[in-house]
Amino acid sequence: MGSMAQTRPEASTQAEPNLLGRRPATTGSALVLKNWLRAQSINVTRHAAALRPFKREEFGTGAAAPSEGHIQVVNQLISRLRRGLLKVSERVHDSIATASEKPSSPRLQAVVSRKDKAHRWVQGIEKIWDFYFELFGQRQGKYGDWLLSCDRIAMDCYQAAYTGIGVARSVPAPPPFCYMKTGFAPATIRRGIRMRRLGKQFNPFPLVQLPYHRLVNPWTLGAVMHEVSHNLQSDLGLNKDVPRQVGLRLLKADLGKFVSSVWVRWNREMFADMSALLLGGPEVVGSLMDVIGRAPAAVYSFNPRGPHPTPYLRLLISAEMLRRMGFEAEAKQYARAWTRIYSNPRAGTIPAQVLATFPKACALAVDTMCFKPFPSLGNKSLSQVIRFEKKDQKMIEESAKRMAAGTDPGIIPERFLIGAARYALDHRLARPGVITENFYKELVRR
Repeated sequence: MGSMAQTRPEASTQAEPNLLGRRPATTGSALVLKNWLRAQSINVTRHAAALRPFKREEFGTGAAAPSEGHIQVVNQLISRLRRGLLKVSERVHDSIATASEKPSSPRLQAVVSRKDKAHRWVQGIEKIWDFYFELFGQRQGKYGDWLLSCDRIAMDCYQAAYTGIGVARSVPAPPPFCYMKTGFAPATIRRGIRMRRLGKQFNPFPLVQLPYHRLVNPWTLGAVMHEVSHNLQSDLGLNKDVPRQVGLRLLKADLGKFVSSVWVRWNREMFADMSALLLGGPEVVGSLMDVIGRAPAAVYSFNPRGPHPTPYLRLLISAEMLRRMGFEAEAKQYARAWTRIYSNPRAGTIPAQVLATFPKACALAVDTMCFKPFPSLGNKSLSQVIRFEKKDQKMIEESAKRMAAGTDPGIIPERFLIGAARYALDHRLARPGVITENFYKELVRR
């Protein structure tokens, strides 16, 4: 054992460069420094090597795996940042080589300063790498088929919008990517938005975050169409036109600056609600009620800075949109049910001016947002781009009956399957578990 211990230092110096430029001492601070400097050189090299681009096959080979496009844009981001890390790493190696020749205190401090900078780079890239590793890794488990199903609904929403516009636009890529996260509400992160979780780097594709409890109950997934619609507003170039036109319309109607500013602030969430209705039909309102049907204090609460319409008014805005779409009976049913639950909006903090002007302001905002043309849509209105008519609702109802019976629901668009699941649930056509199983089975099959 003693002879083996004596040969180890010699063997290691043959395999690794002598960082101090001479045969290392076997004891004392010189050996400590030699070993430590060598470790720093190895660490920074291995850090850079470990934060490598992803391979598609490491997240499975099935349909639920992230697409080649998703992997490519993430790898482009990681590779770009990694080039910066390699440059910083070279400076660390240079300072180590200098300190190895003469391990003076200033030279050793230069090593740790550059090492600290490299470490911050590693942490930043590791944060991004870990985010996408976890995101893509969800597709390998038993929930992969659920997320794939939501991807296909999101893709269908984009296809409906882009085939309906009256002017050719560049096709967005990659498509939205759905992932699961615990929490109460769904959310989205739009394409091209700087993300704190990515160290303020730009998000390369739309992300749709869905709580587990929504995925368990697919008739609540109207949220997918709502969150995708946030991305459509951006990708279709409506971010500025919609709030501008809504604000001007309300001002011209003499509703005042305060009321106009409130509706302008609500424009993004209202657009997502209106677009979701056009994409999915009346049953989407049921999903909305799932979200906003809370304690009266919360439903009547007005947030002067909040982007969402006050919950009490938000449901009534959707009822107005249903009426304009030609579903007058359904609009009345939802509005009456809602006001029966919440019968006294003046008990909350909604400004009296907003309540008094609501019927007129709501009608004008819905008309402007959904039934007036926009240049970026090829001088079409949103309701002309994304059409939902009574014949579409008949498709949903027929498919609901087939889904409940476990038979092929037919050529119905993917986005209509959410309404079919809701219709099947509300009309008790099958047990909830059967509806859920058949909903995902059909989407995965496609």
